[in-house]
Amino acid sequence: MMKKLVVLFVVTLLAVGCQSGEPKRTYMSSNGRINNVLVIMKNSEWQGAIGDALRKIIAAPVLGLPQPEAQFDITQAPPESYGSMFRATRSLLIVSIENHNSFSTRSNVYAKPQKIVTITGTSEEQIILQIEKNKKEILTSFRDNDLITTQSNNSKNLLDPATINTFNKLGISMSIPKKYKKVEDTDEFMWYRHHLTNGNSMEILAYTMPYDSTMDMSDQIVNNRNTMGEKYIPGSKKGSYMITEEAYTPHVFDVTLAGKKAYETRGKWEVKGAYMAGPFLNYTVLDKANNRLIIVEGFTYAPSINKRDFMFELEAILKTLKIHS
Repeated sequence: MMKKLVVLFVVTLLAVGCQSGEPKRTYMSSNGRINNVLVIMKNSEWQGAIGDALRKIIAAPVLGLPQPEAQFDITQAPPESYGSMFRATRSLLIVSIENHNSFSTRSNVYAKPQKIVTITGTSEEQIILQIEKNKKEILTSFRDNDLITTQSNNSKNLLDPATINTFNKLGISMSIPKKYKKVEDTDEFMWYRHHLTNGNSMEILAYTMPYDSTMDMSDQIVNNRNTMGEKYIPGSKKGSYMITEEAYTPHVFDVTLAGKKAYETRGKWEVKGAYMAGPFLNYTVLDKANNRLIIVEGFTYAPSINKRDFMFELEAILKTLKIHS
């Protein structure tokens, strides 16, 4: 009897094993701050031409900010320090001189979410060539991973988009954290604000405007911002309102958002008739089927302090835009 029970137990284990297939891997949570890259390479190389080439790319200033702020903060450590403590870092860049030239990106190797970029070269010159050749992918890999991380963190405590009248009226939605509170929700214009310390704030807008195919898109974006600023975003002084900064032309890029052709605009806002200003990030989505432009925007007011991370969080929120009609 005992022998039969043992046989039955073994058969059951085999059956369960066949049904479940490969065991599911369990990852530890990655660590490290958003917009921070850990570089693993020799100290002498970091202090030389290779380090200069990396800093030129990774620490390049973010577009549209009032004061220069680097794309990423960088921490460097030599290879002998690359132990278990560092392996769980979310953004890792490993650089070394080897007997071959290569560039690779890997995801979730030791932790999740994680992005590891590895660059090797047979000489200092070859490594620098690899850096120059792949500079766009280096930045995109780390930025996209940080955006996913931020969106995942935000998703734990979101506003219900069905409670936002403007979303329902326009047939759109975004994943907005509950820390943002309603300023305006008029059916055609949505404005939510997250209060920071000392009167600083982060702001999110959403609205639509008619699409004019005869007009330059850069001009449309600026005109639309100024029109809605005058209508809905007053300054502290009577008659003042938010406009696009007049002294500088914003940076406009072709992108895709919510599956449609869109325009990303980075620039600075100011209050006409008052001394207030700051950076903005605007996504204008071309919705040809409805002959309209869908506009979502984030801007911040935080004088005298760094604003890169505030704008990055706003970007992560805006990129959750969904169009339902």
